[in-house]
Amino acid sequence: MSSIRPFRAWRPQVDLAPSIASPPYDVMSSSEARETARGNDLSFLHVIKPEIDLEPGIDPYDPRVYEKGAENLRRLIQRGALIREETPCFYIYQQRMGNHVQAGVVAGASVDEYEQGLIKKHEFTRPDKEDDRTRHVNALDANTGPVFLTYHASNEVDGIVDAIRAGQPEYDFVSDDGIGHTLWVVRKSEEIERLTRTFEKVSPLYIADGHHRSASATRVRAMRRDDNQAHQGTEEYNFFLAVIFPHDQMKIMAYNRVVKDLNAREPEDFLAALTEVFEVSPATAPEPDRPKCFGMFLGARWHRLAARAGSYPARDPVAALDCAILQDNLLHPVLGIEDPRTDKRIDFVGGIRGTDELERRCGGDWAVAFALYPTSIEQLISVADAGKVMPPKSTWFEPKLRSGLIVRPLED
Repeated sequence: MSSIRPFRAWRPQVDLAPSIASPPYDVMSSSEARETARGNDLSFLHVIKPEIDLEPGIDPYDPRVYEKGAENLRRLIQRGALIREETPCFYIYQQRMGNHVQAGVVAGASVDEYEQGLIKKHEFTRPDKEDDRTRHVNALDANTGPVFLTYHASNEVDGIVDAIRAGQPEYDFVSDDGIGHTLWVVRKSEEIERLTRTFEKVSPLYIADGHHRSASATRVRAMRRDDNQAHQGTEEYNFFLAVIFPHDQMKIMAYNRVVKDLNAREPEDFLAALTEVFEVSPATAPEPDRPKCFGMFLGARWHRLAARAGSYPARDPVAALDCAILQDNLLHPVLGIEDPRTDKRIDFVGGIRGTDELERRCGGDWAVAFALYPTSIEQLISVADAGKVMPPKSTWFEPKLRSGLIVRPLED
């Protein structure tokens, strides 16, 4: 079963929602956030990237950064830009990107179920990133960014969500990047009860994006539980902010790679080395046309690489991923990229930027680029079900969840 919980959110005044809502904290640098929020003191970037209001170059983990974030959240509340829900509610959050539409339930997800493995992961987390989110949540006394969860699609949940979406939304706007954002408030007790009971039949949940936010929720809960002699397990800190989408509405884009050099090889020798495990041919299009194929931009030309049968363990849910095949059969043995998490010779480019960005990079300081076929949500679920971990930068979800539309306090 999956336990979800309504809550009394802080959320924007209707006319201010487009100005407050911002991209998530982890998709832009401090300098990009500073520029994006320039001239807009309502932008939620002041809350989730508060270093933009301090001196340039400040360590983003400096204690003053978290203090500033808490101050900026209080400022939005005190000036009335954010209002508090009178009763606990669920929310339906719909996003539209071109022809793609996804609609999820905004709720409190259970820390207990995360710790018990009923909310499944597929990534390792980094201690410094966990520390950052833990300090941020604790200082602000609130979840300011949602965890992106998914589940095996349920006709029963779809029916409830679709009925709510037939009503009048609270927010309906298009952000600067062209993404449509629509949000319904679920206040009716019978709808809250139906969603709660229906999700009890849904299990497990899977983290699509937000592993560090999920992990930090367990650490915040542990801190607050230890400080609360009257702890009962029902306090708000026992849950974390999540948006929960059915798996068949997920849109995953490719996560592409660029590499600085050819590891002291000449282009001809490099291409020859690839033929042992790949079929190499001229490409008719930059993007690969199917799984286990790759687009490679080298010498101002696109090549098509197709992994040869038997060059990877097809039954292994991790090793059979396209990004693992590329790493194990090319990036490591040929280009010498042993650990893509730490090697400065490799960089990762989200598929939303397109293959033009790969060509642009290779016109500068980078030698070769690889366009990957997107990982499927079914592959992600298979890895999580096997209790395994995906390679770094395996998935790029779009559209990104906007921050600031729903803030979940840790105290009722």
